[in-house]
Amino acid sequence: MTKHLLSIDDVSAEEIQQLFATAAEMHDVQKREVKKLPALRGRTVINLFFEDSTRTRSSFEIAGKWLSADVINLSAKGSSASKGESLRDTVLTVTAMGVDGLVMRHSASGAAHQVAGWLDIPVINAGDGMHEHPTQALLDGYTLQRQLGGPGSLEGKRIAIVGDLTHSRVFRSNVKSLIKLGASVTAVAPPTLMPSGITEWAKADGFATSYSLDDVLPEVDAVMMLRVQRERMSGGYFPTSREYTVGYGLTRQRLAMLREGAPILHPGPMNRGLEISPEAADAASSRILDQVSAGVAIRMSVLYHLLAGEESA
Repeated sequence: MTKHLLSIDDVSAEEIQQLFATAAEMHDVQKREVKKLPALRGRTVINLFFEDSTRTRSSFEIAGKWLSADVINLSAKGSSASKGESLRDTVLTVTAMGVDGLVMRHSASGAAHQVAGWLDIPVINAGDGMHEHPTQALLDGYTLQRQLGGPGSLEGKRIAIVGDLTHSRVFRSNVKSLIKLGASVTAVAPPTLMPSGITEWAKADGFATSYSLDDVLPEVDAVMMLRVQRERMSGGYFPTSREYTVGYGLTRQRLAMLREGAPILHPGPMNRGLEISPEAADAASSRILDQVSAGVAIRMSVLYHLLAGEESA
């Protein structure tokens, strides 16, 4: 792996499988009575979050602690950043305290890349604006691969990613990772929630787009529903919530259109009743809670490979 994990572009298909293999070993730790490994003993990791987060921050915290690292959570709301301190001064001040790794979430696209250029310690992008969220894509791919049959099982599988594509960093990272793993991806959204320039991007990277969820659902091997990010919306992207659900929600009726056993994913948090119905979220084929569990394993794997490396291998 490269020194940092800022984008799915930083890892090859082989390195993704290596991360998955380590994550599978880390997953077993969750079943133990004592959930501790000594791999990062003596290392200090800072989780610096400039945006609210529950799943990502807590899973990075648990991952670090289960690897015996000292983990410190910092929120921008309680830091000098809220007093007007620049991003550069904030991260340089924090890392001057002798930390070994920085996990960062920021509302500005490209912030993690900028910070990585200022620091000589590993930086992990925990989501930057509407750009990327690489560890989420890794845990999604890991969840699907485990469900569909193990290493190599995503080769040739058809995956639909549905919803608010314009504002989704998860979508951008997942398209890259799933294609690297050999899957065929179809992005589904209303025209107002298709990212600008997606036609050229789809042509260059080799994925499909569609405005019709009903046409796509019966053909796919798995579906990933994305949250409608109303907090990032300043205009009328769709007339009403009801109309969005009718056109693009995974409703009880659409659940019956999926192939039997086709995994249902959602990165969370879910808007139940908007992009996904309670019946779909709680279906036997739903892998949403598996994604949460996988999140800890994948983040343990990423921290291990970036901070322990060959020294502990």
